[in-house]
Amino acid sequence: MTFLTGQMPMLPPRSTADSSTATRVAALGGGHGLSASLSALRRLTNDITAIVTVADDGGSSGRLRRELGVLPPGDLRMALAALCDESDWGRTWRDVMQHRFKANPGTESSLDNHALGNLLIVTLWELLGDPVAGLRWAGALLGARGAVLPMSAVPLNISGEVLTTADNGSLVRRRIEGQAALAAAGHDTLVNNVTLSPTDAAACPEALEAIELADWVILGPGSWYTSVLPHLLLPEVREALQNTPARRLLTMNLAMDTGETAGLTAAGHLDVIARYAPDLRIDAVLADPSCIDDETAFTAAARRLGAECFFGKVASGHDRAVHEPLRLAAEYQDVFEAFARQQMRSEEE
Repeated sequence: MTFLTGQMPMLPPRSTADSSTATRVAALGGGHGLSASLSALRRLTNDITAIVTVADDGGSSGRLRRELGVLPPGDLRMALAALCDESDWGRTWRDVMQHRFKANPGTESSLDNHALGNLLIVTLWELLGDPVAGLRWAGALLGARGAVLPMSAVPLNISGEVLTTADNGSLVRRRIEGQAALAAAGHDTLVNNVTLSPTDAAACPEALEAIELADWVILGPGSWYTSVLPHLLLPEVREALQNTPARRLLTMNLAMDTGETAGLTAAGHLDVIARYAPDLRIDAVLADPSCIDDETAFTAAARRLGAECFFGKVASGHDRAVHEPLRLAAEYQDVFEAFARQQMRSEEE
């Protein structure tokens, strides 16, 4: 079947400012963490490219992935919703994309717990035969203030090792397969030796281009092993991050002792980045000071990455584990301006 779309609908400009002067940002991650950074960044620029992990295998996304052989759409849907503005159009389509069907009690339904946005995205993929084109059309429908891209055009699988106690009391390493299982397995033990498969999966070319052309690349916040780290495990994306002329900013989580990072300190989070991508240099690390257990150790770990630390209150007043978009936007702006001033001084010397 051929789907005749006609001319691609154009998004209205966000402001009358010259778009050539807008800060170009590539934001990497997945899930709620990426949504938080996108909700903040769309308040600063309209030149945003979200690059999203595609290893989810749980919930609605996992069902669609298994049943239809498509990319898991959930994190992509959340990124699109986060890029909707606060107009009536934006709020309405954001809510439509996030709406989940709920079956009546005692009734079986194939739609139960599916997000409508997931179904819409998969529909566009099937009609267009191209995940990037499908996401572009979804973004145009929503009026999204930026573009959303998959990290890879093929579904990825993530796995890792955890230490467990055998019946005889000895510690044994156990391999955990799948993003949902790995995230849950970290409740009581440290996750290690995280890998992606297929190992030869190609990165999305448009994502690599966005990283190369960006002024800033934002990594995090998000689930450290299953949303942030996968970008460093895909060789082409890791190399693009290492080689881009863009500045690199790492946004820390507000809760360090999460389900998949039990026992991992704030400095330990940075050491994970260094361990899996030893050649990657970070320019700035942004953290809420109330979430850093040992500022001295944290600052030292940031320096080992080549990064300068920026501390600012970014937590929501209602939920300490949730980033407040306006506060996060203000801190991002401060970081951008600090490096712009450094660049100006360097050019004057």
